[in-house]
Amino acid sequence: MTLAPSPVQAPSLESRSPGAVTELTVIPPGTPALSGWGRVPEPGQELLGENLAALTQGARLCRGLGRSYGDSSLPAAPSDRVINTRLANRILSFDAETGVLHAEAGLCLADMNRAFLPRGWFTPVTPGTKFVTLGGMVASDVHGKNHHVDGCFGEHVLSLVVRLASDDVVETSPTQDPDLFYGSIGGMGLLGHILEVKVQLKRVPSQWVWMETQRVRDIDEYMSRLTLGAAQWPMTMGWIDCLSKGASLGRGITTVGRWATPEEAVGAPWPSERTITFPLDLPSWMVNRATCTIFNSLYFHRHPRTPVAGVVTPEPFFYPLDAILEWNRGYGKRGFTQYQCVLPRAAGTEAVRQFMVLLSNLGCASPVCVIKDCGPEGKGTLSFPLEGTSVAVDIALSPDIQRMVDALNEFVIAAGGRIYLTKDRFTRPEHFAAMEPRLPSFFALRDKWDPGRRLRSAQSRRLFGDRP
Repeated sequence: MTLAPSPVQAPSLESRSPGAVTELTVIPPGTPALSGWGRVPEPGQELLGENLAALTQGARLCRGLGRSYGDSSLPAAPSDRVINTRLANRILSFDAETGVLHAEAGLCLADMNRAFLPRGWFTPVTPGTKFVTLGGMVASDVHGKNHHVDGCFGEHVLSLVVRLASDDVVETSPTQDPDLFYGSIGGMGLLGHILEVKVQLKRVPSQWVWMETQRVRDIDEYMSRLTLGAAQWPMTMGWIDCLSKGASLGRGITTVGRWATPEEAVGAPWPSERTITFPLDLPSWMVNRATCTIFNSLYFHRHPRTPVAGVVTPEPFFYPLDAILEWNRGYGKRGFTQYQCVLPRAAGTEAVRQFMVLLSNLGCASPVCVIKDCGPEGKGTLSFPLEGTSVAVDIALSPDIQRMVDALNEFVIAAGGRIYLTKDRFTRPEHFAAMEPRLPSFFALRDKWDPGRRLRSAQSRRLFGDRP
């Protein structure tokens, strides 16, 4: 693949045509509203109850704990019937010999881990937060630090019970209506309401994780260690300073891990779970290039120069940010978005380098930038990862956010990559169509299973033209 000329592969902000801008909805005070984790609201209300099968009749959209960053779990219109699934959280059956779990879609991953990790079973794939529902994990086809080994969550799902737009309730699997099954995995809830999930859990040797972290000085060393780690470890990821430039471009901390053996875990005291709640909404101006540069420098230098290794609980390894409840308040009432893309292996390490240059030049001030290694593309029709490198960065909302996302998307399109719908709030429809060759296949599935487009979201309205 030939990339656009360096050092930046998208036009500068100053040279860009303004074009049509995605405007945030202004909601009058007192109007009921829903928001995702990015705290950008849409007018609407949700219904909550234990009987998910009854509640979803005639519904437009389901949502769980609201951890999708953008507008994928927000209503396309204020009058849309939106169902919250979190009370539909029963474990319907579990086979202690095989590890097959059958549960309602509202089961929270935190509760699932609490129930089954002491029994030697763990979710086969986990995202970076435990505060997600089983149905949301399917609809987003979540991935984790082990994608290069175990793929996405959908690779381990055995069957689904789904309410279609016709209000029929059907069971679907890789052998029963497979197009519906694989379209629902990563389909953002647009083919049917997920009511029940049957999934194969993973046997683990202990409740502990062996983790090793190492500070790296630049993007070349970072990518080298990420590649080496993926060849030797089942779980890899890293934090990167997205504001560093010059010789320090791409400096960060790499993390690798595996489940600890019983011998390694012997004698390790299990700490009590401690969480704090972010106490207030910070002023939006506090997240800026200067404050993030200081934070990133302190975070980088607090890690020792030499590698650090040892056993830890799953919490700091898989879910470090969950130790601070409501941490999204740190971006202020204006909110934020997370931009996550995957750059294909075929584009090479240089694509990752140039993407980091672009992030820095755009001034995407953020204390959170995560890189992961991804394995082969999954079977979900719109499943996000492909073989390459995933980059996720939090960006505080500002008047320039649309142009920033446009520039990032144009780079990703040129490199042959794509973005993650669960995180997206500002991608233009023409950009998504340019980066997603599987989109016509997904539209064909919607024509088959929901020809009237009854199932919809604010995201499908924005990207696919669904009428509110």
